[in-house]
Amino acid sequence: MKISYHGHSVVKVETGSSTILIDPFITGNSLCDLQADTVKADYILLTHGHNDHVGDTVEIAKRNDAMVIAPNELADYLALQSVKTHGMHIGGSRAFDFGKVKFTQAFHGSSFTEEDGTIIYTGMPAGILLTVEDKTLYHLGDTALFTDLKMYGEMHDIDMAFVPIGDNFTMGPEDALIATDWIKSKVVVPIHYNTFPVIKQDPVAFVEKVKTGKAKVVNPGEQIEFN
Repeated sequence: MKISYHGHSVVKVETGSSTILIDPFITGNSLCDLQADTVKADYILLTHGHNDHVGDTVEIAKRNDAMVIAPNELADYLALQSVKTHGMHIGGSRAFDFGKVKFTQAFHGSSFTEEDGTIIYTGMPAGILLTVEDKTLYHLGDTALFTDLKMYGEMHDIDMAFVPIGDNFTMGPEDALIATDWIKSKVVVPIHYNTFPVIKQDPVAFVEKVKTGKAKVVNPGEQIEFN
């Protein structure tokens, strides 16, 4: 299995048989090294409906005939764009041919703003617990700090966590440090920072303060190794 980070909240997971993209915000993401018109995907997982997370989902899904797995209202909205979808909800899990997906709580919003300014409600935001090849990855999505993160850490043996640190729209570094203590992931990767001026952060300073697990700053396009 190969895992790579591509700026903002974009994560790619490559198994022996499938390529999975999480929150593929590529066009308009100056930190992303991928190209929306060439990137491959068999599945796309979405945490919520904001434009900087849905990103290029429709184009990528149609070109690759990929399935989009998302919170139910967001999946329903994308199905109207002639995209193949599978809707789920918080607390629900399902086994797919690549592994298991479970959606968790995230404290945030979820809506998609269309080109004419129309705002479409897309249900509840979520985090994603992804179990692939006996490894459990936790993409927290966009979220504030909340105490159920401690419960998720107790319920699941998390190998790698993608934790937002940008502040303003999500938890900032101070709250993210508490989150890492609670979820007890073996590897911590900061995400959702420096894409826009309002979420400018120093990821090196953050990882140096993480006490639980091995924290690593991952540059866009860089693969993350399991030890």
